[in-house]
Amino acid sequence: MSPRPRKVSDEEVFAAAQRAMSRLGPADLTLSAIAAEAGVTAGALVQRFGSKRELQVALSAAAAGSTRGFIDALQKQHRSPLAALRAYSACLAGLASSPAALSRNLAYLQIDLTDPDLRKHLLTQARATRAGLRRLIAAAIEAGEVSRKADPARLARVVDTTLGGSMMSWACYREGTAARWMRKDLDAVLAPYVTKPRESRRE
Repeated sequence: MSPRPRKVSDEEVFAAAQRAMSRLGPADLTLSAIAAEAGVTAGALVQRFGSKRELQVALSAAAAGSTRGFIDALQKQHRSPLAALRAYSACLAGLASSPAALSRNLAYLQIDLTDPDLRKHLLTQARATRAGLRRLIAAAIEAGEVSRKADPARLARVVDTTLGGSMMSWACYREGTAARWMRKDLDAVLAPYVTKPRESRRE
């Protein structure tokens, strides 16, 4: 008797797809590569998702849906809201762990921006991210880490834009790591509003 096919959850498939995408650019990413990473057959993925594109759309939808929980989890992990904000910056910098990694991620972003279904989920994720940054800044104001003169919505937009632009700037200069580069730009944006820099640095 042939062994029964291994069952995996959608979450396991999505994690496998992300691992495959971290190594392979869009042109080299195949259902077979994702299936091998997940420990299932390509046929099983076709039966479940239909095609590589549909799997990517499902992955994009899942990522968008988990964004709020991800930022809320960062806030729970840190006593300081500013520390949580800096942790978010470090996580985002993971997309640029190397110039090659950033190049791959930008190639996927280009697809996300041109495919209507993928862009819809990208926009949902972007809005959830900015809302999460706004909550962190509001919490930092409430904790006395950030001046009450700061407008959480406006500052969240500036932080969001700064981090994205900082990552691209690092790709050009490549001085040190992307994480350190982006942290410096984030701190420069926050500096006029921070009231307790020493406490937030402890974390």
